Amino acid sequence: MQRTTATMFLALGVCATAIGCAHDTPATPTGLSLSIGNPMNTGSKNAYTLAVIGDTPYGAAKLAQFPSLIALINSDPKVDVVVHLGDIKTGTNSPCTNEYFANVKVLFDAFQDPFVYTPGDNEWTDCHVAGTNNGLYTPTERLQAVRTLFFPVAGQTLGGRKKQVLTQADDPANSAYIENTMWMESQVVFAALNVPGSNNDRAPWGSPLPANAGDFPSQTQEQASRAQATTAWLQEAFATASEHDAAGVVLLLQADMWFAIVPVSGYDALVQQIGNLAAAFGRPVLLLEGDSHAFRVDHPYSASSPLRAMHPSTPVAENVTRLVVEGGLAGRTEYVRLTIDPQGKNTDLFTFERVPLQ
Repeated sequence: MQRTTATMFLALGVCATAIGCAHDTPATPTGLSLSIGNPMNTGSKNAYTLAVIGDTPYGAAKLAQFPSLIALINSDPKVDVVVHLGDIKTGTNSPCTNEYFANVKVLFDAFQDPFVYTPGDNEWTDCHVAGTNNGLYTPTERLQAVRTLFFPVAGQTLGGRKKQVLTQADDPANSAYIENTMWMESQVVFAALNVPGSNNDRAPWGSPLPANAGDFPSQTQEQASRAQATTAWLQEAFATASEHDAAGVVLLLQADMWFAIVPVSGYDALVQQIGNLAAAFGRPVLLLEGDSHAFRVDHPYSASSPLRAMHPSTPVAENVTRLVVEGGLAGRTEYVRLTIDPQGKNTDLFTFERVPLQ
C-alpha cells in the first residue's frame, strides 16, 4: 500500500479534540476482575486500533470482493479488533435467507482478529415482503436468527482470536439483547448497540406476514423492548466510563441518525439521551455509524451544526464527533483504521485513516 500525504480536514475545518485529522491511505460494573483479556482492561494506556467497516457485502460484486477486504485487514499489523456496523446485504431484492446469513458468517470467521458486529436493518427490520422483495419473513424472527448465528457464545466475539466482552444478555431486564456489547481498552469505553436504520424500525412492516408471526414479538413490542434496552445500555456505558475515569467513549451503531433523505424521527429520544450523557461526561465521544453509505465526519451536537435542527431539543455537546463509514453497492470498498492513543503526541484521542481495497 502506498501512502499519500493528503490530509482531510474535519467538517468544522480544523482537527477537533475528539478525533484527529484523517489521511487517505491507499489499499464496568464494579467488582469485575481486571485481568488480561477481561472486557474492562482499565489499566491499558497503549494505542489501540480498530478496523471499522459497515454496509457490506452489498450485492454480488461486493460479496466477491469481501474475501480480499478480509485479507487486507488481516495483513494490517496495527489492527487489534475489527468492528462491523451492520447491514450485511442490500435492503431490497435480497432475500433474508438462512443460507445467505450462513455464508456471511463463514466470511466473518475468516477475520483473524476479534470481530465485533452489531445488526443492521437490512438483515432483520426490512425482511418483510412489502416493497422490498426480501422474502416473507417476520422481522423479529429474523432478528432471533441473527442472534443465534452471529452471537453463539454470550460475551465472546467472533473472529479467529476471541475477545471477551460484556453483554446485555447478563441483564435480566434486557436479556434478549446479546448483541449489545461493551469493553474497555486504552482508557476508552466501547459500546455496541442494536440501533438499525429504517427510522429505528418505525417503517411499517406491511402485510401479509407469515402465518406464525404471532409466535414472535410484534413491531410495537420490538420497539418498546429495544428502546428500554438501548437506554439502559447507554446509561451503563457512560456510568462505566465515569467510574473508571475513561478518556473517552465510542458508540457503535448501524443507523445514520442524521440521514437527510429519509425519516429520522424515530431517533429523537436517542439523540437527546446521547447528547445529554455526552455533555455531562465532558470528554471525547465518538459515534461510529453506517446506513447512508457515504463517508463523512462531522459534529452533529455542535452549537453551530445545522444537523441539530433534525431532532427536537438536541443538546449542545461540542465533545461529540460522528464518523460514518463508506459502504453500499456503489461506495468504495475500504475500511477505516481508527486508532485510540491516550498518550498520543498531539491532543487528539482518536485519529483515523481510510484504507481502500486496490
